[in-house]
Amino acid sequence: MALSYKARKRWSLVILLIALPIYVIVAVNVVEMFDRPSILLELAIYVGLGILWVLPFKSIFKGVGQADPEGKE
Repeated sequence: MALSYKARKRWSLVILLIALPIYVIVAVNVVEMFDRPSILLELAIYVGLGILWVLPFKSIFKGVGQADPEGKE
């Protein structure tokens, strides 16, 4: 079942305002559990995690910045 534009917009706000900060805190804590790697490896880890978080939510964020296709908003 596809989400409506309004539902995708609401879910994207929830993800950005609540889930993303929690993900950042968890990612930083997981990386800090290990001995500090070299700066390039640490940068690669953070870039990889930065890309990884959005993959499950790609369909929710798609088209949210555009005008409502149904013209209701």
